[in-house]
Amino acid sequence: MYDCSADVRAFHNQEVTLPESERNKMRSRRNSNRVRLDGNLEKDDKPVPYEHVSQGSYQMKTMLRDPNNDYDIDDGAYFEKGALVGERGAYMTSLQARQMVCDAMDDGGFKTPPKVRNNCVRVYYSAGYHVDVPVYRRVEVNGEIWYELAASSGWKRSDARDVSDWYENERADSDDPIQFRRVNRHLKKHAKSRESWKSRNLSGFGISVLVAEQFRADGDREDRALYNTMVAIRNRLKFSTVIDHPVTPGESITSSDPDPAATFFRDRLSDAIAYLDPLFDDDCDRETALKCWDKVFNTTFFSERYQPELEKKSALSAPGIAAGALLGSTAAAAAAVSDTGGGRHA
Repeated sequence: MYDCSADVRAFHNQEVTLPESERNKMRSRRNSNRVRLDGNLEKDDKPVPYEHVSQGSYQMKTMLRDPNNDYDIDDGAYFEKGALVGERGAYMTSLQARQMVCDAMDDGGFKTPPKVRNNCVRVYYSAGYHVDVPVYRRVEVNGEIWYELAASSGWKRSDARDVSDWYENERADSDDPIQFRRVNRHLKKHAKSRESWKSRNLSGFGISVLVAEQFRADGDREDRALYNTMVAIRNRLKFSTVIDHPVTPGESITSSDPDPAATFFRDRLSDAIAYLDPLFDDDCDRETALKCWDKVFNTTFFSERYQPELEKKSALSAPGIAAGALLGSTAAAAAAVSDTGGGRHA
C-alpha cells in the first residue's frame, strides 16, 4: 500500500480534529448555560441540579471540525428525584421536567428560543451550533442508586456517563489508544464527507462502537491503520448490521437487520476501499495515491499537498538556483510544521 501516512495525519490535524481553541469556546458556552439554568431555576424557586455532566462526542473527544459550526454539545443536568415534584406534591413527569428546564433557559437572550425535544432541551445559537441538555433524576431504592433520563416515553433508566466510561476503557485497552481516537474521528469525518449522506448515515455513536469492536492498530502507518479498520468494519457489517448498545443490555443502536443506516455506512466504506485499490499497484505514484485519498474524503486536501513538490522541481530546474540551498531551506520549513510533533500540527 503506497505510504501516505504523513498525509493522513496532516489531514486529521488540519481538517478533522477540533482545535483546542474551539473546544475552549465550547467549554465557555457550556459553562454559561449552566450558570443561566441554575440561576433562573433558583430565581423562580424551582429545583436546581446538584451537578452537570458533559457527555457525548465532546466528552469522548471525538467531535469533528465543521465549517458550518454544526456542533452539538451534550451537557446533562442531574436532579434528585425528591426535588422534582410539582405544585400538588406529585413527582414531575419527564415532560414536566424538560419543560421546567426549557423555561429556565428561555430568558429572552436567544434569537431562536430553546425547545423541548424528545430526550433533551435544545439551546440554539445564531452561529449554527447548539447545546443539548438531557435531564436526569437520581433514584435510590433499597440502598441501590440509579439514574433515569427524562425521555419522550417517560422516565427511562439511563446514564450517559456509563457510555463515556465505556469508551475510555475501550480506548485505553486498545493496542494504540491515541491512534484509536484518531481513526474514530477519521471514520466519522468520512461519514459526513457528503452533505447528502448526513441524514442517511450511521450515527457517530454507532461508528464509535464499531471502531471499539474492529480497530486495527498500526504503529508504523496511520494510513494502514485506517484502511485496515475500514475493511474490518465493512466485513463485520456484511455479517450483521445489528449494533448492540455497549452499556444498556437488551438494547441496540440499530433498529433492524438489515438496518438502513448501518447498511448505508457499510456500502460507503466499500466505495472508499475501492477508491484506494490503486495504492496497492506496484506502479502507484504519489500523485495517484493522494487523489485516491481525496475521493475517500471528498476533498482536495491531499492532492494540494502535491503542489509544493511540483514547485520544488520547477525551482530546481531554474538557472542560478543552488539545489543544495533550496533543499536545505525546504527541509527547515518542513521541520517547523512537522506532522508528527511540534509546530502547528502538534
